[in-house]
Amino acid sequence: MLSLLKTIRHAIATWWSEFTLQTKLLAVATMVVSLVMSGLTFWAVNTIQQDARMNDTRFGRDLGLLLAANVAPLVADNNLTEVAQFSQRFYSSTSSVRYMLYADETGEIFFGIPFWEAEVENSLTIKRRIQLPEDYPGDGEKPMVRQHMTPDGTVTDVFIPLIVNKKYLGVLAIGINPNQTAVISTNFTRDVTIAVFITIWVMVILAGVINALTITKPIKELLVGVKQIATGNFKQRIDLPLGGELGELILSFNEMAERLERYEEQNIEELTAEKAKLETLVSTIADGAVLIDNNMQVILVNPTAQRIFGWEAADVVGQNVLHHLPPAVQMEITRPLYEMAAGECESAEFRIFINQPIPRTIRILLTTVLNVQRESIKGIAITVQDITREVELNDAKSQFISNVSHELRTPLFNIKTYIETLHDYGEDLALQERQEFLQTVNHETDRLTRLVNDVLDLSKLESGRQYNFDGVDLAQAIEQTLRTYQLNAKDKGVELLQEVAPNLPLVMGNYDLLVQVFGNLIGNALKFTKAGGKVAIRAYQLDFKPSHTLSSPVRIEISDTGIGIATEDQHSIFERFFRVENRVHTLEGTGLGLSIVRNIIDRHRSKVHLVSEVGIGTTFWFDLAAFEEKAPPIQVEPIIETSKITIA
Repeated sequence: MLSLLKTIRHAIATWWSEFTLQTKLLAVATMVVSLVMSGLTFWAVNTIQQDARMNDTRFGRDLGLLLAANVAPLVADNNLTEVAQFSQRFYSSTSSVRYMLYADETGEIFFGIPFWEAEVENSLTIKRRIQLPEDYPGDGEKPMVRQHMTPDGTVTDVFIPLIVNKKYLGVLAIGINPNQTAVISTNFTRDVTIAVFITIWVMVILAGVINALTITKPIKELLVGVKQIATGNFKQRIDLPLGGELGELILSFNEMAERLERYEEQNIEELTAEKAKLETLVSTIADGAVLIDNNMQVILVNPTAQRIFGWEAADVVGQNVLHHLPPAVQMEITRPLYEMAAGECESAEFRIFINQPIPRTIRILLTTVLNVQRESIKGIAITVQDITREVELNDAKSQFISNVSHELRTPLFNIKTYIETLHDYGEDLALQERQEFLQTVNHETDRLTRLVNDVLDLSKLESGRQYNFDGVDLAQAIEQTLRTYQLNAKDKGVELLQEVAPNLPLVMGNYDLLVQVFGNLIGNALKFTKAGGKVAIRAYQLDFKPSHTLSSPVRIEISDTGIGIATEDQHSIFERFFRVENRVHTLEGTGLGLSIVRNIIDRHRSKVHLVSEVGIGTTFWFDLAAFEEKAPPIQVEPIIETSKITIA
């Protein structure tokens, strides 16, 4: 028996645990509502029944007193016939009275309705003597009321003493039928209560079935769909033909899934685009970039790093970076890499000279890559900078200082030597010798002055000075330059020609700088042109017009019929202190004139070109943008690093 109870209890607990919280709450709420409704209904029924009993009691007492008052005199006169007739008429006129019994003072029934005397004698249910209650006072003046249950309902028994002239004659017993309206109301209320109770539970059961068929299944489908969405499966859809709020919920879920799918595709596209941008950015930066993980496996490498390390033909992604680095680099950074991967240091810097694939000097920067919380190391970024040019510039700077020192030392030494000779032996020297010494000192002083001026000019151009650019009349600048060198050309027997096109537009430039360019180029042309030769300066407007300008540019050419420049020297002609006379050993100069020309023309956003052939002559040419009057004057920032010269 106990095991059976445990089994039933376990089955009920299991069955109850399978219900959802919503179903449990619904069952509890239904139980509470049904109990409350049943309690209210039974309370109402009891109230109605109590009111009905009170009414029946009051009605029976009043009716009994009325009848007793009418029949008591007849009983006193022993006029039973009149009592019978009166009672019969009263009984026939109302349905409220079930029976009427008359008993004498001993309790013996001498008349009763609906039972005649003969019937009373032979009746098995009604005795000849009335059974009075034990607490009946007997000869009391007040009636006594009691109730008993019958198959037809509760009957109210009223016992009224018959007293005439204070003499107790007997008792009148009247049975009052229950109030039919109250009975009907009570029965109706009871039936309604039962119906309500049954209806509530039927509705609960139907609701459970409907919930299982129309709510639980869609909710389970929604639950599965939400779990799929949570796992990232945004293609999940629910296809249930439902209307109402559930249908709207399912429709909203499908719309949400569709939007999430679109968002995912959009995010993937954006991530792909951002990755492509990042890869493009990394691939276009001048420095080499290599990203490795904590196991030294290559994750990302840009073309610059591939070119520096010679990895163009090798696929190093996913491989150990130390197996592909040049030996010099591998020897330097192996230990620091492992220390950084272990978290012992965060960054390191190295300057290494490598021979493979080509000789160059590189700077390597090692930096750890941390996670978002900056708690753990996710990898190491290797930045590779090719500082070969920087090293060369530093060497060039040192060389420049050395050259300047050398160029200054030579004239200073000559000046000092001749002055000391004049000071020590001036009186012993002939006048012609003293004049020759002084002429040499003057020549060396001029040479020193030219060198200092050229160095100062070049220093100004490269020191960060700003120049105002405006419209320049080339014809005026060329005319001023030719006037300066006209006498020098005449002394050397060189013909100086000017070919300036008429109506030449103004050009965008700086007047003083352009005059300096013309002076340097014409001065060099006169220096390297023999007597009988020609030096020409031409200026004309080109036929083509660039897309970003309103007017065609103006081209300036300076040509000579001098000794020309060898092909192997044309690439170095614009470098500092490079002199053609170093090879021909005929003329002297500072070697800075063409470097100044290149720097000035670079500031005019143009390039110097040359065409030369040894023994035939040389032509320098460059283009200048036409001045547009609507454009305001501009300030040109200094060019820190000049571009290489294109040689045609």
